Amino acid sequence: MRRTLRDHARVAAVVALALGAVALVGCSKKNLRKPAELQDIVNPAIKLQTAWTASAGNGGGKYYSEMTLSLAPDALFAADVEGRIFAFDPVKGERIWTADTRKRLIAGPTVSGDAVLAGTMDGELLAVKRADGKPMWSSRLASEALSPPAGDGDRVFMRTGDGKIYGLEATTGTEQWMVDRSEPSLTLRGLSPPLAVGNRVYVGLDNGRVLALRASDGQVAWEQVVSAPTGRNELERITDIDAPLLSDGGQLYVASYGGEIACLDDDTGQILWRHAVKSYSGIARVDNTIVVTDDDGTVWGLDATSGTEIWKNSDLKYRQLSAPAVFKGYVVAGDFKGYLHWFDAKDGHLVARTRVGSDPIRVAPVASDDLLYVLSSEGRIAAIKIELR
Repeated sequence: MRRTLRDHARVAAVVALALGAVALVGCSKKNLRKPAELQDIVNPAIKLQTAWTASAGNGGGKYYSEMTLSLAPDALFAADVEGRIFAFDPVKGERIWTADTRKRLIAGPTVSGDAVLAGTMDGELLAVKRADGKPMWSSRLASEALSPPAGDGDRVFMRTGDGKIYGLEATTGTEQWMVDRSEPSLTLRGLSPPLAVGNRVYVGLDNGRVLALRASDGQVAWEQVVSAPTGRNELERITDIDAPLLSDGGQLYVASYGGEIACLDDDTGQILWRHAVKSYSGIARVDNTIVVTDDDGTVWGLDATSGTEIWKNSDLKYRQLSAPAVFKGYVVAGDFKGYLHWFDAKDGHLVARTRVGSDPIRVAPVASDDLLYVLSSEGRIAAIKIELR
């Protein structure tokens, strides 16, 4: 039976208990590591303005979910746990359509071709039409969807909580192949979403490995260990790759909770470099810098070619930072109190801050050419722009 841990605070508490840390007995909130107090940013380098806000229902609510934003040229898509999928005008924020699936959604939405995809708590993958939200198909899977789906136009790829990876036909949802990979007995709750690039699908597994599959039939092209289990007990041996993978210029960047950021050759799986950083959130790239938020809220800038540390910023420790995004040359990450923090990409210092609400920002913001879109855990969407001075 697969047991899971939900989030950073809970992981930290349980691990400390397992190691005999008396200070965390009971896992009460007052005993967890104290989030850093925010310091005033004197003379912010940029001025931020909220272009519009909108409501995507209840968002993920109090449930664990993998609700995200998905951007297409004609619409911005969001969903909530009550089963609704929303399409918004990306410029004005006006709602274009709402599709009520009457299912308990937990992952997505994702745009693939003419479809918008979402996964349910009951193990279904749903597709609605991108143009109007009308139902296209649904496909029954073996277990709940714990990561957003992915697609390449011809196929849809999905992971479920029991370790299975599916390849489905994009227009009908018919299963074309399935790969079954056993999971460790104790993992973080959540899965790294499949990443479709060309004729490959890349998957980060809960055992610290990366799998490259042929998109057409699911055959394994290569498999590589990024983070091997170490330690004396199950908690110490958690090596999950939960963060989304990043593909750029023939290289694959991977973050693991086991304590490694790695760069792989996406054709062969050869590891080009590693750096000791523990993360479950995500990675971004700006110019030749790889940016990652680690498990305690430190933001790192690493050389994309060598993995060498360029900078790190620990001003926001224990504020449960989201995965980073890149917008207009700046690095941006949200926190557990609804703040959006902006960093200089060259040296990592904080240059600006804005607040989009009081609810946590758990997923990476999404950038267009002119706007940065942010989703809170309770379904509030904000579009942020940099105001000309």
